[in-house]
Amino acid sequence: MLAATFGAVMVLGAISAPVIFNTDKILVDVTLDHYNAGIIMGEIFNRFSYWIYTLAIVVVIYEVVAYKMGQRDAIIFASAITVIFSSLMFSAVYAPKILSMQALGIEATQSDTFANIHKASELDFKILAAALLVLFVRRLMLLRRA
Repeated sequence: MLAATFGAVMVLGAISAPVIFNTDKILVDVTLDHYNAGIIMGEIFNRFSYWIYTLAIVVVIYEVVAYKMGQRDAIIFASAITVIFSSLMFSAVYAPKILSMQALGIEATQSDTFANIHKASELDFKILAAALLVLFVRRLMLLRRA
């Protein structure tokens, strides 16, 4: 699940977003303006949020059980906490805030507030990707020792 989510984060951030925001280079006779491309990307991230919520719940349950079984590791603890909090920040704070501002119209998406929230969400998404990778690799390392 960690690897699949990392892959999804990479696909959404590095493949889907650049394609959606550069339709003028791909489509013929039809282009999306930046606002409408953002609406599409926002909906993609909104739907992805359900997966992210599920991931956060699974990580909490798995790591609590592992901790109670005596599997304690500082790297896993730090990366799991980072995955949980960055997941919740993205899904419960950034995505809904961006969608609500988009619903207000194009003017709201051209504000400094929107730009700052969007930059913060991008940073959070990158932190999530890094934490997922660290947690996945560390878990694999511990499995190999067992």
